[in-house]
Amino acid sequence: MRRQFTAFTKSQNLTLAVIIVLGVALLGVTSGGNFFSPVSVRTFFQFLAVPILIGLAQMITISVGQLNLAIGSIGGFAACLAGVMMADLGVPDVLGVLVALAVGAAAGFVNGWLVVVTRINGFIVTLATMTILSGAQYAVVSTRTVSSRNWEFVSGIGRATVLGIPVVFLIAVAVAVLVSLAFNHSVGGRRLLASGDNPHAATLAGISNDRSVIVAHAASGLLCGVAAFISLATLSGVNQSVGGDWLLSSFAAPIIGGVSLTGGSVAILGTTLAASVVRLVDSGRAEFQLAPAWVNFVVGAVVLGTVALGRAREVRDARRAGAARALAPQPVQPTETTGVAQ
Repeated sequence: MRRQFTAFTKSQNLTLAVIIVLGVALLGVTSGGNFFSPVSVRTFFQFLAVPILIGLAQMITISVGQLNLAIGSIGGFAACLAGVMMADLGVPDVLGVLVALAVGAAAGFVNGWLVVVTRINGFIVTLATMTILSGAQYAVVSTRTVSSRNWEFVSGIGRATVLGIPVVFLIAVAVAVLVSLAFNHSVGGRRLLASGDNPHAATLAGISNDRSVIVAHAASGLLCGVAAFISLATLSGVNQSVGGDWLLSSFAAPIIGGVSLTGGSVAILGTTLAASVVRLVDSGRAEFQLAPAWVNFVVGAVVLGTVALGRAREVRDARRAGAARALAPQPVQPTETTGVAQ
């Protein structure tokens, strides 16, 4: 089964790469080549950073069989709190960034701790914390927009480029590399996958499933904090709407990228490629001047189709496995014989 899933994710990555190439070519043609201008390229990669980060954040919780509905609220609250502290309290930019990261990690840790202590499904727990943090975000900024002029250093990072590629995108790629190394080359990463794949077997192997849940949620929250920092760096200001549209994209990237919703697997490259597809859909919406709701419609339809195809593939594999077992030769059972030994 693991080999089959690995083969599936590889084919999924190839499919996503082809879709990206075709999408880029289509936007290039329809825009008369403007899509390939330095400004358009920089803007595309600049606003690709957050979809990558929130996709990875959701992927980490899915890897242990959990869901995190509070991703947008965690990031939005962290960004607004850090913004208000820098604007109203004069907190230095560097400290403001650290606040965003700390708030994200702390909120994620609380989510995991609540799941473990209450034994309530993570869907319900994160739904509750999503509502609480959304209210807290509104309490922090109310109806105003806190201007990015109050954090020039952070905004400078948002405008900085390396060979025409935004620094914030490179930060997102670096985070993806670190996540990949953690899952593929660390004991902690392998323990998370073991807990998500088979909690009972993980317990027998001496792995604490409760610890895995807490670590996964805390890491997810930390990545939300990084996404909050990127939002502070790239947006003209922060208000109560920050993070409001993250939830669907956070699920779309790992699901389309080939992550199993049952846990026990990750797909860092697939999640990154799928986030790029979501960003292309948004660019296409702007190019063809469609309503923003079309992005949610298209992304939602793709997510639903991906889940349906994945389920159909699981049923097909299960039937093939059952047929193979039925056709396999059965071992001959020894029969008792009576009589005098020769």
